[in-house]
Amino acid sequence: MKILLIGSGGREHALAWKLAQSDQVHKVYVAPGNGGTATAKQQLGGIENLPITDLFELANFAKREKIHLTVVGPEAPLAAGIVDVFRNEGLRIFGPTRLAAQLESSKDFSKAFMKRHGIPTADYKTFSNAQDAHAYLNEKGAPIVIKADGLAAGKGVVVAMGLDEAHAAVEMMLSDNKFGGAGARVVIEEFLSGEEASFIVLVDGKNVLALATSQDHKRLLDADQGPNTGGMGAYSPAPVVTPEIHARALREVIIPTVKGMASDGIPYTGFLYAGLMISPNGTIKTLEFNCRMGDPETQPIMARLRSDLVYALDFAVDGKLDEINLEWDRRTALGVVLAAFNYPDHPRTGDEITGMPIDTEDQLIFHAGTQFQNGKLVTSGGRVMCVVGLADTVRAAQQKAYAAIENVHFDGMQFRKDIGYHAIK
Repeated sequence: MKILLIGSGGREHALAWKLAQSDQVHKVYVAPGNGGTATAKQQLGGIENLPITDLFELANFAKREKIHLTVVGPEAPLAAGIVDVFRNEGLRIFGPTRLAAQLESSKDFSKAFMKRHGIPTADYKTFSNAQDAHAYLNEKGAPIVIKADGLAAGKGVVVAMGLDEAHAAVEMMLSDNKFGGAGARVVIEEFLSGEEASFIVLVDGKNVLALATSQDHKRLLDADQGPNTGGMGAYSPAPVVTPEIHARALREVIIPTVKGMASDGIPYTGFLYAGLMISPNGTIKTLEFNCRMGDPETQPIMARLRSDLVYALDFAVDGKLDEINLEWDRRTALGVVLAAFNYPDHPRTGDEITGMPIDTEDQLIFHAGTQFQNGKLVTSGGRVMCVVGLADTVRAAQQKAYAAIENVHFDGMQFRKDIGYHAIK
């Protein structure tokens, strides 16, 4: 069978790598893909880049090539309605509809939904007027969190530890229009303390199947300093998600969300990612929802998945997730993101990448912002690649990942030296 995978990031390289391992699959088309999926054709014989991004052209391709299943990686095509387009053509696709994807594409929608259905989250207020937002900040004080309402590629959140930073964030989003339409409204919410974890599940409209737990590192610099990014590294499993926390997350967040969407007349299907804040006393609150797999969480999660992903996604599309279980590698997988010069503000592209290691059983490289120019592999985005190490402990997996990075080079390369430190601590 043939699979179509939408996207071009590290998440998509990891998904393509896993999908291509299925005995059922002889071709995975990645639209548009990256430098890693371009070279995977030689490694696995079943992955090929497809230079199409238009939703209707992709649907026509899926019909013409008799694609068995389409899997959507990033949030933008979901928010644009790709699932609606494909379903209208009778095509099998895994992901939420445009209306359901509002859980991620609109922070205001998401917060109102959680409040309406009793899902634990931070107190908040939404503003489109900068003057009103500034007044609210002065009333509440800092620390406080400012979020662009719409999609901002993981960069639309400012955790302001002081009022000056908070006011500057409001100006950047509402007055300076840095995020365009995505920042035309802002959600200002209370600051939550604790430890973050990523809780990702498959949803078929009614049933839920949890993936392995994970934890990512959003800040650019070591010890969680510097600006928020799309993610500088992640590991799986996350020790902070104990069996008790896992049960609470399903009971208090995931299942009420799936039931709430159905009762609102917007059944949810696809990957559902709940960013959780876990307090020291074990209570949890929902920071945000994403309507797709996380990046870079996908890379270590896929590295640990032993089950056939295509088999699982078929059950999801058919509404039968309650009939299967997933098997996981017992080892820890830890991924370190290598980012371009000047990421996340204005990342430089076109720098040649050298010293790429070869994948082994316990070291894997997943490309993100890479492409080939004149036969050379060069940077083409902010997060360039994710290097994953697998081992019996978090510390050993960390050592594997950083050992694989030693020979990789491109000008301005930056990465954190402490991925996994929460678990090791």
